[in-house]
Amino acid sequence: MDDELLLLAERVIDGLHLEDLRPFELNPDMPLFAGGLGLDSIDALELAVIVERHYGVRIDADSGKEAFASLRSLHEYLSSKKIG
Repeated sequence: MDDELLLLAERVIDGLHLEDLRPFELNPDMPLFAGGLGLDSIDALELAVIVERHYGVRIDADSGKEAFASLRSLHEYLSSKKIG
C-alpha cells in the first residue's frame, strides 16, 4: 500500500474506532460494506464526515456507493477530486 492509501486507511480505522485493525492489515480492495469489512449505514455517515473533514470533499448520494465500495475506490475518488 502506498503512503496516501495507508494514511486513508489509518483515518478510516481511527475515525470508525475499528480498534482490532491496523492500517497495513486492511486489504485496500476488500469491500467496506456487506461481506467485506462489514460497515453499516451509520458507518457510511461517519465515513462521509471523515472524508469531508480530512479531505474537504463531500460525497453525495449519487457517488457514495461507488466511492465507498472499497478503500482503493475511495482513494481513487479522492484522487480524482485532486485531493491528496
